[in-house]
Amino acid sequence: MDKLTTMKTFVSVVQEGSFSKAADKLDISPQLVSKYVSALEEGLSTRLLHRTTRKVSTTEAGDHYFTRCLQVLGDIDDMENSLNNLSENVSGVLSISAPMSFGVKHLAPLLVEFQKQYPNLKLDLKLTDQFIDIVEQGIDIALRIGVLKNSSLIAKKIAPIRLAVFASPAYLKQHGTPTTLQELQQHNYLRYANAEPAKRLTGVNELKSEFKLESNLVANNGDLILNTAIAGGGIAMQPTFIAGEALAQGKVVRILQKFEPEPMGLYMVYANRQFLPSKVRAFVDFTSDYYGDVPYWDLGE
Repeated sequence: MDKLTTMKTFVSVVQEGSFSKAADKLDISPQLVSKYVSALEEGLSTRLLHRTTRKVSTTEAGDHYFTRCLQVLGDIDDMENSLNNLSENVSGVLSISAPMSFGVKHLAPLLVEFQKQYPNLKLDLKLTDQFIDIVEQGIDIALRIGVLKNSSLIAKKIAPIRLAVFASPAYLKQHGTPTTLQELQQHNYLRYANAEPAKRLTGVNELKSEFKLESNLVANNGDLILNTAIAGGGIAMQPTFIAGEALAQGKVVRILQKFEPEPMGLYMVYANRQFLPSKVRAFVDFTSDYYGDVPYWDLGE
């Protein structure tokens, strides 16, 4: 039995979490998927998967073998793609994960220009604000925003991400414009659910436990928070890649600038491998300088 086929089948089962979903992905029957995985376990004399009626999970040996399979299959893909000229042979599917608002607002032009250079490469873009394990989910490269922790992944910074505090002119006219962190606490704060950037405001640490912002709205989408602020719902803090256009048009007004946090970063994150697949290398090289030290969404400031 073809070892590469059984390896690819095993990887799909782990990524999809079930034999039936893997079968749909590979366009083969669940019985054949089970046969391939069983043949793989027999050949290795090791159980790779825990099977229950509800889900499939890896054993300790299966988890290790899954990681190695990804490396081997990636190396084979890289070897096939690098036989001739790079731009002519970058092909297949490049899986990319990116934050929702950033992807919707700023990724489309980049992706179009990238595919003009590599027309044989198809893109599979997944937009989510949730943290995902790119190795486990089979993602080639992820765009992430924040101050990244150390990990086994490679992280390459491609743009600064600046945060702005703002409110609509109507809100400030009605409720007043805060000029200190103490005054900010007297206002309604529109809070982003997936992080709390207000804790990073300059000077918050000096206030310690005294600093608390009241919120009548918590949302997991920055665009909704911006639109709520434009409608006069309160004071918000969001990245300028979300709020930059509204700031430039005067729909919201930037306040408390001396208390803004230090800029974060927009990073490309990908697996730490000695031989990077050509499709990933092509995207990394293309994207590295695309946005620049002062991204276009900050030029209107």
